[in-house]
Amino acid sequence: MTEQEQLFRKINERFVKAFATYRLLADGDHVLVGLSGGKDSLLLTELLARRARISHPQFSVEAVHVRMENVQYATDTAYLQQFCQQLGVPLHIVTTSFQESPTKPACFLCSWHRRKQIFNLAQQLGCNKIALGHHQDDLLHTALMNLLYQGRFGTMPALLQMQKMPLQIIRPLCMVPEELIRQYAQAAQYEKQVKLCPYERDTNRTFARHLFEEAEKANPEVRYSLWNALEREGKLIETTD
Repeated sequence: MTEQEQLFRKINERFVKAFATYRLLADGDHVLVGLSGGKDSLLLTELLARRARISHPQFSVEAVHVRMENVQYATDTAYLQQFCQQLGVPLHIVTTSFQESPTKPACFLCSWHRRKQIFNLAQQLGCNKIALGHHQDDLLHTALMNLLYQGRFGTMPALLQMQKMPLQIIRPLCMVPEELIRQYAQAAQYEKQVKLCPYERDTNRTFARHLFEEAEKANPEVRYSLWNALEREGKLIETTD
């Protein structure tokens, strides 16, 4: 077995455990994947496409890439189209923009408008689930950020049931550590997307990542302790207000 195959097996075991544990996939699902072009969303698209071929459960997959016309960087959409074509996944490319605001950060506005486009397309296509490529480290860093800056314990859930629309947000990579994804992306020779976003800078998430890395050096079990705490408090399956 090649290194790539070994890594895929490790990741796929965690992927299957996640969708079984948190009931992320079911027969008849129509899933729309948010494909940014980074390693996480590329892997998520590949995992879902491969799983859909097994027909257990039976579900279909499509992908969407949202381009922000007033942010001066873009991914290689030709590569994304080729990547999805090889997997048999229809790819939709949507272009949008946002107005800068003196009161709201550009990153928030960009993210909000991207998410809005994904929600709109999901409803147009008749999808009942939107899959996002957040991995386990993302969820753990978010939990730390919420504790440090908002005084509450919670994170981005593995499964979020929307109440105002017939949609669920799922995060099938929620049990996969980022390091495994990084290794697989290198072994699979994913094309690295060049990021030149003018708004990119150090953020609270950067600090939370650094804090988590230091905690792991002191206690290698901290990842599992924090994850178990999120599970015990019911923070990995939630419903919107």
